[in-house]
Amino acid sequence: MKFHGGYNVSLEGRPVRKVKVTPLPEKLYLPLGSQRFNFTDVCVSEGDHVRIGEIIAKDTDNYDVPLLAPLSGTVKLNEVEGHIVIANTGTDEDEDHGHYEDGDSDRQHIAEELGAAGIKRYRLLSLGAWQFFTEAFSGTLPDPLGKPQAIIVSTLALEPFLARGDVQLRNRMLQFTRGLEQLQSLLEYQPIYLIVPKTKSDLIGLIQNHIRGHAWAKIITIPMKYGYEHPKVLARALGLKSADGPVWTLRTEGVLAVDRALTHSKPCTVRIVAVGGPGAKSPIHIKAFAGYPIETIKQMFMADENVKLIKGGFLTGDALTDKDVGLEADCMGITMLPELQSREFLGFMRPGFDRQSYSECFMSTLCGSFAERLTDAIHGEGRPCISCNYCEEVCPAQIMPHLIHK
Repeated sequence: MKFHGGYNVSLEGRPVRKVKVTPLPEKLYLPLGSQRFNFTDVCVSEGDHVRIGEIIAKDTDNYDVPLLAPLSGTVKLNEVEGHIVIANTGTDEDEDHGHYEDGDSDRQHIAEELGAAGIKRYRLLSLGAWQFFTEAFSGTLPDPLGKPQAIIVSTLALEPFLARGDVQLRNRMLQFTRGLEQLQSLLEYQPIYLIVPKTKSDLIGLIQNHIRGHAWAKIITIPMKYGYEHPKVLARALGLKSADGPVWTLRTEGVLAVDRALTHSKPCTVRIVAVGGPGAKSPIHIKAFAGYPIETIKQMFMADENVKLIKGGFLTGDALTDKDVGLEADCMGITMLPELQSREFLGFMRPGFDRQSYSECFMSTLCGSFAERLTDAIHGEGRPCISCNYCEEVCPAQIMPHLIHK
């Protein structure tokens, strides 16, 4: 495989591999919208008692992908705008979740058309595992009843402050292997490409040992450079074309969700979320439910009050506002940035010992590699493109903004 460009941004605040289990909250605040989904069809009423894994809302524009209740409790629809609140939460996992109570006819229809694989796909959708899938070329949720030309599974998440694959796989290699086998059972002859980093580590050797003997799984090693793990870049590098049909992609947590849904028939309601950035006092990964209170996360991990929060990674995330009360269902990270309280004196005259530059125009080039302490400062006003061609060099997709602008 040949790649172009790629660039790693080294920043302070990288979360450690340890995963902290968050305490049980009194309430969950489940957002009805996220970067990928918009749950417009609310399936519960004020005061209803919901069980773990029960469908409380659906995204009608994305194959009715469900929003599941992570905990049992009482529904509050009018407490917080844009959220479904679950109060008096409980964790009785022995409760039966109500996914198939009135869905037998749907399952029978799918079984007639696609057989056992159709029932499995329906189960992935209703148990919350399908939201981890992405179509490589369009970036949208693929049709659960569609026929992919291939599946790409990436164990990499190189964007700063997103939950990393090595953390997701820790002590869960057996579940990961089972998830891959379950994925293969959804297909006929299509290949599964397993993307792993080109490094020498015990984890890579462990993955190769577990996958050895499975002819349908092709292990692909790629350099650890940001941009290479993007689904569209991977699909192109593998020689796949959009005209030949959809390409399903998912990350490590998606394979684990497939195993949970198809092996144990349990809903996927818990996420491992990275909490990092220079504004975090103890960057770490947390295990939390969707809808977990943002305020609780702030109190646990913010270094001080003057910190801005981003939902998602540093490069592709969105700023958290006062309207964001709980973790989104597809959140993979919370980035914390220090908020400057005063302007930097004569910043334009500083040689840049503490700043990185791809063009090597700062004095930091003489200092070797280091982790930059990022803030919310924009370092001046917007500047026009000078056609330096660095964008073409660094972009894995070879996008040239200076030509697009002209």
